[in-house]
Amino acid sequence: MRAMVLHAPGQALRLEERPDPQPAAGEVRLRVLACAVCRTDLHVVDGDVPLPRLPIVPGHEIVGVVDRLGAGVSGLHLGQRVGVPWLAHTCGHCADCRLGRENLCDSPLFTGHGRDGGFATHVVAEAAFCLPLDLPGDPVQLAPLLCAGLIGWRALRMAGDDAMSLGLYGFGAAAHLVTQVARFQGRRVFAFTRQDDAQAQSFARSLGATWAGSSEEPPPEPLDAAIIFAPVGALVPLALRAVRKGGRVVCGGIHMSDIPLFPYRLLWEERQLVSVANLTRADAAEFLRFAGSVPLKVRTAAYPLVRANDALADLRAGRLEGAAVLVP
Repeated sequence: MRAMVLHAPGQALRLEERPDPQPAAGEVRLRVLACAVCRTDLHVVDGDVPLPRLPIVPGHEIVGVVDRLGAGVSGLHLGQRVGVPWLAHTCGHCADCRLGRENLCDSPLFTGHGRDGGFATHVVAEAAFCLPLDLPGDPVQLAPLLCAGLIGWRALRMAGDDAMSLGLYGFGAAAHLVTQVARFQGRRVFAFTRQDDAQAQSFARSLGATWAGSSEEPPPEPLDAAIIFAPVGALVPLALRAVRKGGRVVCGGIHMSDIPLFPYRLLWEERQLVSVANLTRADAAEFLRFAGSVPLKVRTAAYPLVRANDALADLRAGRLEGAAVLVP
């Protein structure tokens, strides 16, 4: 197999030849068809989040085909197309796991973080955390659904079913999918981008956004809720200022720069500030059912596996519309 491997934070990934991995009991091996590049991968590579092990193969938006079964695996079969998301393992017995909040497990493992991920030709995953992908479509188009789509779905649910005017801060892979979901649900979307990013604003409007402008601008009306996808803490006070009394601001990323001091009046009047952590398999099943009934227009830019560093650089520089996807 071939893999793009991170040996130390801040370093470029290295292309390596490795022996084909063998699945242990309860695991499957996949031949990777596509793996989308997520901002979390950027945080892993840049050292923004602590890593439990190195070297590591990043990548957690994987579409692959089962080509080997470990002992005791049932429910998956050879040749089946499945997805592998960020959540790779949970303990199953901590308080949060017992309460159905496996995304808050005390002892989790994450794909491309605690175990090798999909920036490779093959990957091994725990069978119980693989998602059957019965959706039609090109693997390149499906790969971003496995994190940008999933975390966007959970963030949208946390924004509230009554959030009919919705602000999205940071218009990348997740926001371009959330916009389509929200529009299908009859919500109005207000897209906030970097200052003078006319291309992203035009992209947002093309997907049905009611309004698109700079993050520093006030929206044309008070928002019911806002979701922050950009890892920029300074957006939190801006989003709180933009939502109405009783409104909610959802922070959708695993990492964010420090939130600056802000006056209490921005939070007062029962505004809420919450974060999204990971996802559950129930979230994934719910979203994939939705995606099967409402085809989403997924904007992608495909890169060969050996250009993983270029894909990360383009994401870091904000040169992408939609999602970058690696193809082995």
